[in-house]
Amino acid sequence: MLADDQRLVRAGFRSILEDEDDIEVVGEAADGEEAVGLARRLRPDVVLMDIRMPGLDGLEATRRITADTSLEGVRVVILTTFDMDDYVYGALHAGASGFLVKDTEPMELLHGVRVVARGDALIAPAVTRRLIAEFAGRGRRPDPGPRLNALTEREREVMGLVGAGLSNDEIAQRLVLSPATAKTHVSRIMTKLDVRDRAQLVILAYESGMITPGWLS
Repeated sequence: MLADDQRLVRAGFRSILEDEDDIEVVGEAADGEEAVGLARRLRPDVVLMDIRMPGLDGLEATRRITADTSLEGVRVVILTTFDMDDYVYGALHAGASGFLVKDTEPMELLHGVRVVARGDALIAPAVTRRLIAEFAGRGRRPDPGPRLNALTEREREVMGLVGAGLSNDEIAQRLVLSPATAKTHVSRIMTKLDVRDRAQLVILAYESGMITPGWLS
């Protein structure tokens, strides 16, 4: 599903996506309210959500969609005008599964939609670095909390690597595991910590102190 207040932008994305046999655009929304309503009615696998829209913006629309337990299978990808957008931290907290720049290459758009549709997060290392900087800049100290006690030592290690922006294949290479084993570890961690997807696991890794960019005193 597409959510953007610019008709030409929606038409461009639709044209690219519908050229693919395995992707169907089931609906379009011109603002956040319409996006939430359509998501509830159509239950798409992926919503491409512009963050700047009149009325209800994409951030609040994302929050409402991801908070709705009946829409558990719906994943939201935030569309940004440029990759240094200020909304990274808030959007991930709202439940977004990743980001795409509006002028991204068609192949990157298609790859991103497929990645998120299969349940993975679309977060580039550059985005994770900005996320660390944003969290550190708020002057907050990490709070491990009791949730991490459920993890084994290996699972903590894997979670830290996820937080650092490594893919399952990169984690497998770093820890000398098979990619399947790395994926299993990540899935078990998400189940134990009751997080929606990999993006939420990244957030928790920062806030729990597994990733420490040098906290302000």
